[in-house]
Amino acid sequence: MTTTSTPAGATEAVYEWLRSAAQPILGTRSTDTGPDLRKLIDRLAAATVVGIGESTRFSRQTYDIRDRIFRVLVTEHGFRTLAIQDSARSGARLDTYVRTGGDPHEALAGAWRPLRTAETVASLEWIRAHNLEHPEKQIGVVGVRPPAAEPADYDEVLRYVRRRAPARLAELQSHLTPIRSAHRIDEHVQRHQGVHPGRPFAESARDALALVESLPRRADTEAAGESTTALELLRAIVDFHERSVAGRGGFGGGEPAPAQRLIDHHERTGARIVYWDGVGHTAAADPSIGSAAERMRTEGSHLRAYFGKSYRSVAIGFHHGDLGMAQAPAPRPDLVDAVLGTVDLPAWFVDLGAEVPAEVRAWTAAPAWMRVISGVYDPARDEEARFRVESLRDSFDALIHIRETTPVHWLPDRGDS
Repeated sequence: MTTTSTPAGATEAVYEWLRSAAQPILGTRSTDTGPDLRKLIDRLAAATVVGIGESTRFSRQTYDIRDRIFRVLVTEHGFRTLAIQDSARSGARLDTYVRTGGDPHEALAGAWRPLRTAETVASLEWIRAHNLEHPEKQIGVVGVRPPAAEPADYDEVLRYVRRRAPARLAELQSHLTPIRSAHRIDEHVQRHQGVHPGRPFAESARDALALVESLPRRADTEAAGESTTALELLRAIVDFHERSVAGRGGFGGGEPAPAQRLIDHHERTGARIVYWDGVGHTAAADPSIGSAAERMRTEGSHLRAYFGKSYRSVAIGFHHGDLGMAQAPAPRPDLVDAVLGTVDLPAWFVDLGAEVPAEVRAWTAAPAWMRVISGVYDPARDEEARFRVESLRDSFDALIHIRETTPVHWLPDRGDS
């Protein structure tokens, strides 16, 4: 057998192994059922936390396969929490909906933009129906990010200044009106799309805080309380913009808070958790992002350090297709996704923890580049849409590959929400 190296460091032995080890996924709708995911889910079922990471948030197939896995882990294996990439405030609203009912569209109105899809509504409605049918086996929702500013907070600050210092209202609006748009389109995405007003949002937020801090304080208790509330909200607004991708100056850095929130939630409730996020966040070993290989400290690596192999990580990637905001071409030949694309199946998975030949083990243990497509994706600069893991096998317990993707279904925007 030849061992000639091919793109992404693969050899003929790797291709042969992938063709033989690939397990077909026959249903890519969240409502699909069947035994096609059985081996994968059995591999994940013993975990305390399962991280399911997607290479793009714009693929309907990616979302629905992830949801299929979640539903089986709930119904057959006793998982009781869905953790999402959003703030604790937003997660609390979604948790209230799945436990007590209401309108899932309203619950999502203040959620992070990538979550405001018909696919998320379907997931929440399924959880709500499960909780109604199984009140003794309630599923909860947790936002992994710390509490963050929301559009309604800007309105509260403006109302305060309108009452207390109306002559300064227009000045405050000049600071807050442009930057609240980041709750609808992230600041770094606005820069990519050419619609950013120019001034860094964190600077405008800090100027708004300074303005309100400079207002004369009234002595009465009610006014003092209103002033304190307005200042607290503005400090949260400043923090929101300083911690954004644009405010930090890039995707790297990472934070321990999201992983610690999941650890604390498990220790407090005993619930096992399915964690949905970008593949760079769920990877069990720290990756590097972009063509410059900017190192990240990921939530997944924190969880692997704490839970060991009781944290399991799955990466969902794709070959090509329609993302709604762009057509993604076939992956560049130096990406793992190109190697996976040689398997002639519409969707499939492979277990990276299985016993494999030495050449295959060497390939899965080696550094690898993988595709990742965010809101700033430009097909003309496709070579930048990537991240690097130091070892496929250390980062992921399983890989899922989708041949062709179609877009998620966005919910209509509700103002600045």
